[in-house]
Amino acid sequence: MYVAVKGGEKAINNAHRLLADRRRGDRSVPAIRLDQIAQQLALGVDRVMAEGSLFDTELAALAIKQARGDMIEAIFLLRAYRTTLPRFGYSNPLETAKMLIERRISATFKDLPGGQLLGATFDYTHRLLDPELAADEPVPAGERRDEPARQSTPRVTDILGHDGMIEPDSSMPEEQEIGDLTREPLAFPLERDLRLQALARGDEGFLLGLAYSTQRGYARSHPFAGEIRIGEVDVELEVAELDFPLTLGRIQVTECQMVNQFKGSSKQPPQFTRGYGLVFGQSERKAMSMALCDRALRARELGEDITAAAQDEEFVISHSDNVQSTGFVEHLKLPHYVDFQAELDLVRMMRAEQGLERTTANQASEAAE
Repeated sequence: MYVAVKGGEKAINNAHRLLADRRRGDRSVPAIRLDQIAQQLALGVDRVMAEGSLFDTELAALAIKQARGDMIEAIFLLRAYRTTLPRFGYSNPLETAKMLIERRISATFKDLPGGQLLGATFDYTHRLLDPELAADEPVPAGERRDEPARQSTPRVTDILGHDGMIEPDSSMPEEQEIGDLTREPLAFPLERDLRLQALARGDEGFLLGLAYSTQRGYARSHPFAGEIRIGEVDVELEVAELDFPLTLGRIQVTECQMVNQFKGSSKQPPQFTRGYGLVFGQSERKAMSMALCDRALRARELGEDITAAAQDEEFVISHSDNVQSTGFVEHLKLPHYVDFQAELDLVRMMRAEQGLERTTANQASEAAE
């Protein structure tokens, strides 16, 4: 679509050198290390991993450093790297009921089997800048992180399901293959597995706006945060030579189960329905937004009228990917000289047909005098 502009290579090389210089900043200030980014900007690293579809804290930290803190650019870098990796298999579904929990809260039940655990959260902090953080204070000797709880904990939706108060957890026929949007182009309408994949790597801000819209009445939604849990889960892979799954390692994830009212239909009784969110790292806002959007996108399945943007599958999925959105918006910065000249000639021709071109030229001449 585009051709190189002659003489532009030198300018591009100079721009790259200037970018590297600006990235480094003042040489009297120590360069930031990847371990500092991974440890002290962990939530930013988690977002890059989640929307970049690759769990690797070091690579996500590198992408943030290279992008000078531009999260979408960092996500783009990580996704581009991801495409170079070989695919040697698919892991088993994560068993989040066996999560090593760091944080677990529910807005539906006060007393839960396994209890509620606040963990590290901004929820109860005062939104006031803390000047003490500007000082580089040493960590007190002996201070360490609390170990996560190490017991299997039932989900809130399991409690509701035991009493038949919530729809059964969806399952797929064994013969049906799970889709992979990184390998095949999307074709609407989508099954829920592909929708959840797209939402999991969708832009947090876009999904947050859509989720907020469902709460303001732009969809049939009355949600409760059934459970939000953060912790580590084992990643297991089935190996043909072994009669047991092989544990590859452990990753941190955030899971959200939203519980929504449903008045019932001719096929289903009144009951609660589910919205689901699961993302890499500690990303509560993203997991909650994903769960709210997932429930809104189930409108057709549940026989509800589609009246809002958050219920429109093609609208949501087609515009939630920040890498695609960035590419399409930022391509406007590239040369469009030929296209614009064609548009300019067309506008001049239409104006000439209406006798406006000569008048405009005369006005410009008089203004110059």
